[in-house]
Amino acid sequence: MSQQIRKAIIPAGGLGTRFLPATKAQPKEMLPIIDKPSIQYIVEEAVQSGIDSIVIVSGRHKRAIEDHFDKSFELEAELEARNNETMLEVVRGISQLADIYYVRQKEPLGLGHAVMCARRFIGNEPFAVLLGDDILKSDPPCLKQMIDTYEREQASVVAVMEVPWDQTHKYGIVALEEGRTSGRVTGLVEKPLPGQAPSNSAIVGRYVLSPTVFELLEKAQPGKGGEIQLTDSLQRLQEIEPLVAYRFDGRRYDVGDKLGFVQATIDFALEREDLSAAVREYLSGKL
Repeated sequence: MSQQIRKAIIPAGGLGTRFLPATKAQPKEMLPIIDKPSIQYIVEEAVQSGIDSIVIVSGRHKRAIEDHFDKSFELEAELEARNNETMLEVVRGISQLADIYYVRQKEPLGLGHAVMCARRFIGNEPFAVLLGDDILKSDPPCLKQMIDTYEREQASVVAVMEVPWDQTHKYGIVALEEGRTSGRVTGLVEKPLPGQAPSNSAIVGRYVLSPTVFELLEKAQPGKGGEIQLTDSLQRLQEIEPLVAYRFDGRRYDVGDKLGFVQATIDFALEREDLSAAVREYLSGKL
């Protein structure tokens, strides 16, 4: 487990049904938080954490994601002709963020299946997984903290944070050593029913994993919802290799949820110099 973490998987093959009709012809990952697609925040976190190669596992009708991270000759030429150097730099920077590759998940068969689709890209290296629905804000980035934990503990890592007990059915939940909120994982359950959760420490969409997980996913059977669940294979992984929970200390936005999307939009607007004052004034008047 001494190899450097340099590759990441971003699953983006879902249908985005929670945001219909907006996602009927547009990838949910391209819905903007102000003026930046949500998936760009995820890519930027990976890059800021030292990742240099990213594979996006996409599905049908997701070409807009590829176009966004590609070079746009016509747009750059137009911005250059208008002497709009500021926006030209922004646009060029997007295509230079990282080496980004794409693989098609032909059917939405679950997170575990999406990760398996990237196996050839990852090879026999440890790697990161970042879920596109979770925007995590912290300094340093959550993934960077997890990579540091991986290197220190020589163990796979999942990011967790405490959630209300009546919300555990929405998450993969980890069992930890008694009295702990982070540390060695002793078990995992995918979306346990109320009253059946081993803890209220929920996985929040960031993983640093040993390539051993591919061997387990290859043998995995459909689990919750009839899908290949990554959580089920992590349960098996912790039985043969160490797996630790890193307690994320920062702000999480579930932008796959309508309320979370609105919260992220408001909070990000309040942090921008060009919008903060006007948004505060509007909200004060509205409320």
